Amino acid sequence: MDNSSPQPVALVTGAAVGIGYELARQLAHSGARVLVNDLDVDAIEQAAAAIRGEGGECIALAGDAGNVQTVRHLVHVAVERYGRLDYAIANAGLTAWGDFFDYTPDMFDRVVSLNLRGSFFLAQAAARQMRLQGQGGRILFMSSVTGHQAIEYLSAYSMSKAALEMLARNLVVELSPYRITVNCVAPGATVTPRNLVDDPNYETTWGRFMPTGRVCYPDDIAKAALFLLSPGAAQITGQTLVVDGGWSAISPTPSLDFVQRDPKQG
Repeated sequence: MDNSSPQPVALVTGAAVGIGYELARQLAHSGARVLVNDLDVDAIEQAAAAIRGEGGECIALAGDAGNVQTVRHLVHVAVERYGRLDYAIANAGLTAWGDFFDYTPDMFDRVVSLNLRGSFFLAQAAARQMRLQGQGGRILFMSSVTGHQAIEYLSAYSMSKAALEMLARNLVVELSPYRITVNCVAPGATVTPRNLVDDPNYETTWGRFMPTGRVCYPDDIAKAALFLLSPGAAQITGQTLVVDGGWSAISPTPSLDFVQRDPKQG
């Protein structure tokens, strides 16, 4: 990317913990000025403070990334504070497990609002600013391996992640003339606080099904994302990079008994 700014400006949603936090952290370490967003006010302030404590430049912005006005405000703050936006990472997402026959409209709307609506309009607001700047940019969606392989009890979530990948492909037509690339990262089984809430034995449960012999960690996903944001990925757009330890090549699944134990979870 042709970027005259000595320090690129990055916006990461859902960045209080897990993959989003690690990506923001690594962006800051690489020299980017980072704005991090999350719905949890205290958690996002703590995340930003931790990044600053390691020498990074980071601003916390609390708010619902599924709300159109919120994501537009995030872009506005980036421009107001730093004069530009170079990377927009739509990482915020919601997993709502549930049997298809019992899935409620409220659960469905919550998943679609954050995973799709929020990502779509963050990309729109970011792309408008990048087009105005005239120096290109990077937009990254966080998909999931479940957008490629069926997992029981995740019909709405999987649908939303597959849709993000199609959105990235479709935006190639409209964004490429402005040197804006748009890609997805699709994590496989990854140890995050959210997954550990679902299954405290998550690392062991899924690790034995991985061809590489272990689950993924946020660092694995962040490094893949940083590549797609880098100048070396200038000719990569409309693509999805699956980071799953080879799981989708064979697709075994552990027991999902925890969903049946608590069908309202999510």
